[in-house]
This record gives sequence, C-alpha cells and structure tokens, in this order.
Amino acid sequence: MPLAQKEIAGLLAIVDRDLSDARQDISSDWQFGIAYNAALKLCTILLNASGFRPEKTLQHYRVIQALPLILGIQRKADAEYLDTCRIKRNTVEYDYVGGATKKEAHELIEFTHELKKDVISWLKLHHPDLVNE
Repeated sequence: MPLAQKEIAGLLAIVDRDLSDARQDISSDWQFGIAYNAALKLCTILLNASGFRPEKTLQHYRVIQALPLILGIQRKADAEYLDTCRIKRNTVEYDYVGGATKKEAHELIEFTHELKKDVISWLKLHHPDLVNE
C-alpha cells in the first residue's frame, strides 16, 4: 500500500474508532469531543488528499475552514457548524463539565457519519488511488 493510501486508511480507521466510541455510554462532553475528533480527521483527510498540510498555528480552525474550499461553497455552513463545535469542544475539554448536551453530541455524531460518506465519495471521485476498498 502506498504511503499516501496508508495515511488515509489510518485516518479513516481513527474516524471509525471515534464514531464507535462516541456512541458508548459515556458523558455527553466526551461523546461530543470524540465525535469532533472524527469530524476533524475527515477534514484532515480532504486537506491531505489535496496535497496540503495545515500550519500548526490554529491547526483545527484551518483544517475546518478548508472544508468548503475542497467540497464546495455549499459546505460553508458545515464549516461554520464545525467551527462552533471546535469552540464548544475546547470549553468541555479545558474549562468545565457539562458544556455539551446529549442532543448536541448525537447531532455531531450523525453529522460526522454523513460527512464520512461524503468524504469517501469525494475520494473515490477525485483520488481513487487513495481509497483502499
């Protein structure tokens, strides 16, 4: 397996693990944080497959902002949603407990599951050599 394909496969494995773990009986804060990590990895896949690496400064923000640049302007609202999730994730990770509700966690899990389908479809269309079926 070529290095780029192996890298994408590794990131997709993290997404699968995180989506599975986020559905476990844990706090909504952790569910939210884990689902956010999966969504971030999907955005990273898009960026890496396009030949880019994010700068370390504001890395999460930059990765998320690349979403509509790669998938199209119709995904601008998705990038805005993920940026809101980024801020909330930072709050529940570093500031206080109880910042994410079960509903918010479930919404992000479902969003990420759908984003995964779109990312894989995009990979198959634009970079089929990177998808290991």
